[in-house]
Amino acid sequence: MNALTPRFLPHTTQQTFLTDGGLETVLVFQKGIELPSFASIVLMKTPEGRDFLKTYFEPFVGIARATGGLILESPTWRASPDWQAAVGFMELDQLADANTASIALLDEVRQGFETNTAPMLISGCIGPRGDGYSPDTTMSAEEAETYHAWQIKILKDAGVDLISALTLTTINEAVGLTRAAQKADIPVAISFTIELDGRLPSGSTLGEAIESVDNATQSAPAYFMINCAHPEHITQTLQTDGAWRERIGGIRANASRCSHAELDACETLDDGNPTELGSQVAALRNFFPNLTVMGGCCGTDYRHIAEIARAATSPKQDKKAAA
Repeated sequence: MNALTPRFLPHTTQQTFLTDGGLETVLVFQKGIELPSFASIVLMKTPEGRDFLKTYFEPFVGIARATGGLILESPTWRASPDWQAAVGFMELDQLADANTASIALLDEVRQGFETNTAPMLISGCIGPRGDGYSPDTTMSAEEAETYHAWQIKILKDAGVDLISALTLTTINEAVGLTRAAQKADIPVAISFTIELDGRLPSGSTLGEAIESVDNATQSAPAYFMINCAHPEHITQTLQTDGAWRERIGGIRANASRCSHAELDACETLDDGNPTELGSQVAALRNFFPNLTVMGGCCGTDYRHIAEIARAATSPKQDKKAAA
């Protein structure tokens, strides 16, 4: 951080860290930009795309500088080997270069806007090997470790502060990815997605998934997250109590109450109610005592993050607000 104070990861501090919103849904529905396989890494192919990314983060930077820290998430969710051809990269080396360049771009943003009171972390985003809504790619933990090691090494070498694995649907993939991060000596946050009933698409409860990953990796993830789910879906997980709740450090919520299947079929954007979403996300702190990372996923933009920031800087709300 040069002359600034050292950066602390979210699980080591009570400081609130915001994230951005749903980059891909902003690109597709608000900007009319076609994304092959919903992959924002294609922006790194052109000067215009790279300039757009810088501009995209500006309002989130402004919000975070007024309220706390910011996690700058790389556009690399679908930038791993199995997606190479689908997202339009001729060679694997080109995809590797795009991963690296995306981190350099985020570092430019950080150098331009970070302050002592608004630290900015760069997160290397990794998505599932298969579909983010369905456990369609069955792997052993060993296979997942081998697969994800490629991207983890590239992102670490590029200088990320941590790895964030988003929209994971199975325990085995989470275990393997965690082990790959362990071997690379880089902190990792594991984020599961859940369905309307609060369970992973593979059928496990969130508590079972977190406990299984912790047991298999000696509690190696820095923290766990939930993303691509509305707060009302997240409250379904609260039917199960336990110490696993203390491991939840982040929420990236959908604006819409729709199921994943309904979202996949949507031709228009359901951006919900930003004010309501902000209150609902912030109220989840009553159930997850170590929740410090709050932001958006599908359907959200700077308006939703501004409302989450406003609600998060208010006193903790009554539990009814999250229910």
